[in-house]
This record gives sequence, C-alpha cells and structure tokens, in this order.
Amino acid sequence: MNKEQLSEKVSVNVNAASLSAIDLLIDHGFYSNRSDFINQAIRDALQKQQTTVDRLIEQTTKDHSSRTAWFLGVFCLTQDTLAAWSRHAGKEKLCGYGLLIIDKDCDEELLFSTVKSISIHGSVRASASVKEYYGIK
Repeated sequence: MNKEQLSEKVSVNVNAASLSAIDLLIDHGFYSNRSDFINQAIRDALQKQQTTVDRLIEQTTKDHSSRTAWFLGVFCLTQDTLAAWSRHAGKEKLCGYGLLIIDKDCDEELLFSTVKSISIHGSVRASASVKEYYGIK
C-alpha cells in the first residue's frame, strides 16, 4: 500500500494574508508546495501536543474492555489477525481513530463471528457487505 492510499484529502480555508506568506516561503524554497507546508505545520502541532495525545490514548484504552482492539492511525485487519482473535472466547470490539482497512482476503463469516462491532472515528475501507453488516457509511 503506497503513501497516497494512506492519506485523506481535507479542505482548509486559509485567509489571504496567511496564504500569501505560505506562498512566499514556497517561492523561496522553504517548502515544495502548499501541501508540504500544511503537513509540516500539522506534524509540528502534533509534536507539541504529544504528551496530551499519549495521555488521551492511555485514558481511552483504559475506558475500553479487554475484549476491545483499539488503534490510532492505520490498522489493517487481516485473515491472520481474525484467526488469532477467533481462538479466544467471546467477540472483539474494534475501535479507533484513523483508517481501518479490512483486507479483501478476510473471510466474512469469520469476521462476522469474531468482531462484535466496529466504531471508527475516521474511515473504513472494506467491502460493501462488511460495511452494511456493521452499519458503516
């Protein structure tokens, strides 16, 4: 999976003065384009907030039961993961923030019998039947 497939497009409104300053930096070689500037600004802001992010991750994982698979970022659910989960008693809940990819080779019957629910703040890449089963739009 390439980097572009793991990206999401977002729209941002930027006032003319800020955009002019960004363009000036681009024209003088500090950034290759507007996306490069915006991505660097996001990385810098997240780095400044890393302690808060870590605390929120710890708090969120504590709030979920032991039968919950929780992630932040990108999670690819594979047939091997499903097989491992199916060996445990009970059903998993899958929760997270980011991009969930349910591999097209996953056996849907095993998925439905192993994963109780899916709750993602972000996006899910899965077959239409999987999305329908879990009520994902």
